[in-house]
Amino acid sequence: MLLRPLELRCGVTLPNRVALAALTNMQSQVDGLLGSDELAFLARRAEGGFGTITTCATYVAADGKGWDGELGIDRDACIPGLTTLTARVREAGAIALVQLFHGGARADPALIGEQPWSASAWTDGKLAPRAATPDDIARVIDQFIAGAMRAKTAGFAGVELHGAHGYLLSQFLSTTMNTRTDEWGGSLANRARLIRTIAQRTRAACGSRFVVGVRLSLEDFAQARGLDLDDSLEVARRLADDGVDYIHASLWDVARMTAKRPDAHALPLLRAALPADVATIVAGKIWSRDDGERMLGLGADVIALGRSAIVNPDWPRTVAAGEIPRRPPLTRAELGDRAVSPRFAEYLSQWKNFVAPE
Repeated sequence: MLLRPLELRCGVTLPNRVALAALTNMQSQVDGLLGSDELAFLARRAEGGFGTITTCATYVAADGKGWDGELGIDRDACIPGLTTLTARVREAGAIALVQLFHGGARADPALIGEQPWSASAWTDGKLAPRAATPDDIARVIDQFIAGAMRAKTAGFAGVELHGAHGYLLSQFLSTTMNTRTDEWGGSLANRARLIRTIAQRTRAACGSRFVVGVRLSLEDFAQARGLDLDDSLEVARRLADDGVDYIHASLWDVARMTAKRPDAHALPLLRAALPADVATIVAGKIWSRDDGERMLGLGADVIALGRSAIVNPDWPRTVAAGEIPRRPPLTRAELGDRAVSPRFAEYLSQWKNFVAPE
C-alpha cells in the first residue's frame, strides 16, 4: 500500500503514500530566499522516491520568522528560487507542497526586530508576546493567502497550513494561549476562526485543483499547549467542511496512545472524524516499512517521514527493495553524502545520538 498512488479530493494524485515532512533545517539564505543547500536537500529526497516533498516551515510574513536560515514566501522576490525548486521536484516525479508558517509568539525578536505577537499577551520563559490587534489578524490572513498564491505561481501543487507545534495558528486554537473575548477567542468556533478563514480563503483564491492541507497537534506536547483531543478532532471536521484535502496529525511518536484516552490511538479517532475523501497524514518516529504499514492499518492514508528521511533519502526505494532503512547515529561525512549541509548537521548534533562523534 505504501507505494501505491493516492488521489486527493481536489483531483491531484500523489505518486505514493510516503511524504517528506516539513523539517526545520536552516539551509536557506539570510533573506529567506531559497538556498542551494535547501534545494539540494529537497531534490535529493524527491529523486529518492518520496511521492510528496514538503518544504520546511516557510514564513508568510517578516514578523513571523522563527529562525535564521528559514525559507520565506513573504514577497514576490521569493518566487524565482521556489520555481527552481518545484521544477526539480517535478522532474523527479514528486509532488511539491510548501508549508505556510507564522511563528506568532515563537517568532525570534532578534530576527524580526520587534516584539512578537500572538492571540493574547502572556509570558512563558523567554516568550512574552503582545496581544494581536484586529489589524494584525486581518493582515496575517491576507499574508497567508498571498503566500499560497505565490506558491501556486511558483508551481507548487499546494500548501500545508502549519497549525501545529505551538506556532501562531496553534496559539489561536489553544485555550491557554488564547484568552481573547472577541470573535477570535473563547469558544472553539472562535478559536478556530483564524485557521478556518485562512483555509477557506486559500481554497477560494487558488482554485479547486490546488492542494490545501493542514497540520495539527491534536493534544498538548512540547510547545503545543492548551489543546484538547476532542476539540482538535472537531477542528479537523470543520476544516474538512471548509474544503481541505488532508489533515496531517503530528504525533511525535506514533507508538503512543492519546493522553486523554490512553486506550485509544489518535489515528482511528481522526479517521472516524473525517469524510472518506479527506486524507489523513501521520508523522512521528516512523522508521521501517512495518511502521508505515501499521499506520495505514490504523487509518492513515499517507506517512510523513522526518528523521528517517534525513538518514534515508532513498527510503521508498530502500523499502521497496526489501532492505532495512538506516538508523542514527551517522557521521557528518555520511550526512553530507545524503545532502545534509554542515549547518544542518550542526543543528542535528543537538539531537541525542543522531550525529556520531568524529
